[in-house]
Amino acid sequence: MDLVTYDDVQVNFTQDEWALLDPSQKSLYKGVMLETHRNLTAIGYIWEEHTIEDHFQTSRSHGRHERSCSAEQPSEFFQCGKAFAYESRSQRHQIKHTGEKHHDCNQCGKDFRTRNDLQIHKRTHTGEKRYDCNQCGKAFARSCHLRIHKRTHTGEKPYECNQCGKAFASSSDLEKHKRTRTGEKPYECNQCGKAFAQSSHLRIHKRTHIGEKRYECNQCGKAFIQSIQLRIHKRTHTGEKPYDCNQCGKAFARSCHLRIHKRTHTGEKPYECNQCGKAFASSSDLEKHKRTHTGEKPYECNQCGKAFAESSTLQIHNRTHTGEKPYECNQCGKAFARRCDLQKHKRTHTGEKPYECNHCGKAFAQSSSLRIHKRTHTGEKPYESKQCGKAFAQSSHLRKHN
Repeated sequence: MDLVTYDDVQVNFTQDEWALLDPSQKSLYKGVMLETHRNLTAIGYIWEEHTIEDHFQTSRSHGRHERSCSAEQPSEFFQCGKAFAYESRSQRHQIKHTGEKHHDCNQCGKDFRTRNDLQIHKRTHTGEKRYDCNQCGKAFARSCHLRIHKRTHTGEKPYECNQCGKAFASSSDLEKHKRTRTGEKPYECNQCGKAFAQSSHLRIHKRTHIGEKRYECNQCGKAFIQSIQLRIHKRTHTGEKPYDCNQCGKAFARSCHLRIHKRTHTGEKPYECNQCGKAFASSSDLEKHKRTHTGEKPYECNQCGKAFAESSTLQIHNRTHTGEKPYECNQCGKAFARRCDLQKHKRTHTGEKPYECNHCGKAFAQSSSLRIHKRTHTGEKPYESKQCGKAFAQSSHLRKHN
C-alpha cells in the first residue's frame, strides 16, 4: 500500500476561490483540515515538509488556530495574490518574497528560509534517503521526489503544455520544456555571461571556469566535468556499445552517434551551409565544412606550429612527432599511425579491391589508385613541369621527370 502524504489530502484555495465560499463552507473546510491533521498524525505521518502541527501541538497554539479560523478571510499575501487558511502558513510563504534566511547548515554554511528546508538539505550530507519506492526499491531524500518517481511506473503525466499538448510527470519538466519553445535562458553565468535554460547546465558550465573535473577514470586517470562524460569515456576501455542500429545492426557507444548514423539510411541532412547550400547529417560536419570557406585552422601543433582545421587531423599529425603507431595488423604485425592506412594495408592480405572503374571495370585496392587510373580515360594530366611545361597524370611521374 502506498504511503499517504499531506499533499494527497490537502486542499488549497486561491484568494478568489476562498472569497466565493460562504461562512458554513469555510467552517466545514477548517473542520475537515483539523480532522485530517489528527488522522494523519494518528497513522504516524511525519510532518517534515508541512509544519501544520505548529497550530495544534499545544492548547495555546490550538487557541491561535481557532482565532484564525474565526476570521471571514484567510491570511492573504498581496504580493502574489495567494491566500492561506492559516496565519503561520502565510508567514512561511511571505519568507519567499522577503528572501529572509535564518537557518544555517553547520556543515557547509548554506542558509535556508525555513527549518524544514534545512532539515531536508542536511540529508545531502548524511546521504539519508527515507522514502523508498515499493515497486523498484529506489530511495529518495524527499517525499515529493518519490511521488514524481512513482509516475515512471504508473505513466501518469499530469502537467501538459498548453501550446503543443506534450505532457510531463513533473511541473519542473514542463517548465524546462516551455523554455525550448520560448528560448528563455534565465540562468546566467556571472563570469562570462553565458545563459542557460536549466540551472543544472549552468552548474556544470561553471566548472569550466574553475577547472574542476571531479569525475576521474580509475583506469587511465583522465578526469571529466560531468559524470555522464566519465560513463561514456569508460566505454573506450570496455568496448561497450549499447546503442544498436535496427536497420544494419551497427553499434555505437553514444546515442547521439546512433542518431547521426541513422541519417545514412534515411538520407536526412538537416544541417545546411548558408554559403554554398551543401547539407550535412551532423552539426559537427557542418562546422568542419564551414572552415573550407573561412580557411580557419584552430588546431595548432605545439611542436612545429602547423595548424589544422580538425582536431582529429592534429591528433594524427602529432604521431609524426611521437612516432606512435596504434593501429597494428593482426596478420603480419605491421603498425600504422592512421586507421585508414591499416585498412588499406589489410587489402594486401585479403586481395580485396573495392574500387572499380565505371569505364573499363578494372578494380583497385585504394581509391587514390582508381582516381589516377581514370585519367587514362579522361586524358587529364594535372601535374605540370614548371621548367618545360610537360604534364603528367601522376605526381610521381613529374618528380622523376624533374
